[in-house]
Amino acid sequence: MSQAALPTTTATATATATDESRAAAPGRKARIALRTLQVVLALFFIVASGLPKLFAASAAVESFDKIGFGDWYMYFVGGLEVAGGIALLIPVLSSIAATAFIGLMIGAFITTVTALDGQFAATPLILIIPFALIAWARRHHNAELVQLVRRRV
Repeated sequence: MSQAALPTTTATATATATDESRAAAPGRKARIALRTLQVVLALFFIVASGLPKLFAASAAVESFDKIGFGDWYMYFVGGLEVAGGIALLIPVLSSIAATAFIGLMIGAFITTVTALDGQFAATPLILIIPFALIAWARRHHNAELVQLVRRRV
């Protein structure tokens, strides 16, 4: 191999590596965006939604009185929201947590329409979209979770 060909080969290898890193960058950016979405939703459901129910904040008590299921239901929903928010942050649980939140949001929509006169009924429907995205994007963790459960049984 001649000396003249060596710099061209090195330059070509460098250009190829740069092209590969550019091609990988959108995947990395998407993973970061997805993880950020998970953290934001987890913080929202833990801090702004679940904990006020568990601590019986007056607004939560008033809303659940209108629903008519009693305080136990408020504590139950608050517990589900805090547990789901924590599970969103644990990689192996993130897909199943997002799927569970979809079910919770469907229930919240039905309850909002039937017991709370439909005020803010769109909010749970809108939240289904990011939860569906997380559930789909993190679906490969479901196989890991099944393996972990099978090892314990």
